[in-house]
Amino acid sequence: MIRSARDSGNVDFQSYEYYKSFQKKTIGTISIRSLKIFGPNFDDTLKTTNIWIEKAANTLHSQSNLYVIRKNLWIREGQSLDPDLMMDNERLLRSLPYLKDVRIVITPRPLNNDLVDILILTQDVFSFGVTGGIGSVNKGEVGIYDKNILGVGHEAGVTIVAHTDKAPHIGFESYYSVNNIMGNFINFSTGYANTYLHQELFLSLQRDFLRPQSVYAGGFTTMRSFRTDRVYLNNNVISTDPLNYIYLDGWYGRRLKLGIRPNDSRFQMTLSGRIRYTHFYDRPLPDSNNNQYFANSKFYLGSLSFSHRSYVRDYLVYSYGITEDIPKGYLCELVFGYDHNEFNDRWYSHVFLSTGNLFKNKPFYLYTSLGVGSFFNQSHTEQGMADLKFDFISPLFQVLNVQARQFIKLNYTIGINRFDIENLLLLNSNGIRGFGSLIGKGKQRLTLNVENVFFQKKAVLNFKTALFSFFDVGIVGPSEQSIFKQSYYAGLGLGLRIRNENLVFKTIQLRLAWYPNHPSDVNSIGFILDGVSKTRFYNFQPRGPEPLRFE
Repeated sequence: MIRSARDSGNVDFQSYEYYKSFQKKTIGTISIRSLKIFGPNFDDTLKTTNIWIEKAANTLHSQSNLYVIRKNLWIREGQSLDPDLMMDNERLLRSLPYLKDVRIVITPRPLNNDLVDILILTQDVFSFGVTGGIGSVNKGEVGIYDKNILGVGHEAGVTIVAHTDKAPHIGFESYYSVNNIMGNFINFSTGYANTYLHQELFLSLQRDFLRPQSVYAGGFTTMRSFRTDRVYLNNNVISTDPLNYIYLDGWYGRRLKLGIRPNDSRFQMTLSGRIRYTHFYDRPLPDSNNNQYFANSKFYLGSLSFSHRSYVRDYLVYSYGITEDIPKGYLCELVFGYDHNEFNDRWYSHVFLSTGNLFKNKPFYLYTSLGVGSFFNQSHTEQGMADLKFDFISPLFQVLNVQARQFIKLNYTIGINRFDIENLLLLNSNGIRGFGSLIGKGKQRLTLNVENVFFQKKAVLNFKTALFSFFDVGIVGPSEQSIFKQSYYAGLGLGLRIRNENLVFKTIQLRLAWYPNHPSDVNSIGFILDGVSKTRFYNFQPRGPEPLRFE
């Protein structure tokens, strides 16, 4: 666990050792019980709430259909109990967007020691939510969504987007998705948007390598963009001319069994291929420095991946008291490609290495990754890059009887012969939080983010809070000079986060920041009230081949 020694008395009920104590027992029955959102918990399933608004929410909410839970099970009655499979299945259930948490209880049969019965306890989140924001006095948006329509696991949402000066003055964005179609672990999503920002239609089918024993994975995505200012998968490059294009993407991967580490159930080797097609109808006029960026192309990619992954359970990392699955292991990825391009055909390759682990003597978590890749156009490289990351998560520690953690991120990225239109920025998650400057940019960037989070004990109506302080520094500039000779910027401040794990709403965040060395398009003081999505851990799951992202 990422937990200090003084927390060692808190037993993890869902540990691997718990499942291992029933290894090779035969599964007799599998039953599922879904708890109400408010009131009961896994330690007291009969507990009720006396708060009228929580009673009303329990009444309004449609509990997850038990078939929806059952179709996400890999375990079967009559199987020999496999601890790895139990852990993977529990993690899969917990990752579903409409479930708050999951606990699996195993009970031996009193008259037959070789049989065990399994009870799966689940607890939904209140699936209906609203979203919105005001960007300035002349633009804003408001939306509604449901993560679990009528309890069948489907998701839909619509957002109204308005702008007083740009047409359409009132537009909308909508989407619909289905998780795990017919128990085949294929996810479907589609959507349409027509706002002052863009007019687009998309459809996607995806199946992932959900566990090391997954035999195949793949996906298909189509995007028809009638009007936009940026290309799919890259929000940093903004075109001043409207873009009109079609994008098609398909990939397929298979697990390879070549006798490498045959006794290691957590090891996986995969071979994958991808075809990506892009055709522009409207775009900027090609020029010598950027012509290939908005090029019509067919991009062929192949990859060979080696991965090892397992998970440990903890709490109070990115969530506020519910169980969290922390990945550990490694991913090694070799990617090769050929870009059949209207301007100039070129080859591509990259290597990506990542690893994450817990250090037992000092129980902290450290993730590191390195990616190096480039296109090869005749005798020279172009659109190359190198990216190095370090992520540190401390164990829980006490500050004035409050549980706290420290998070440190260090990232260095450099571009190699990138196009003029491509630049690294220091915007928000890519550098300094709340930093909206477009002046600080370049082909090389170094960032350091330090955050201390203090989880408060008291909760009001299940809304839990955490105070945080932060210090961010970023250096950005041309790639031809030393990074330490470039322009540097910083931000430091404090804030408050509010979250109710029973609701699908984003975490509410209030943040006050000071930018001591700010450019002309950023104020020295920044205050923001917004909703932020929950941070996700890096994972070591094999994926479809794609080029490294310069962002």
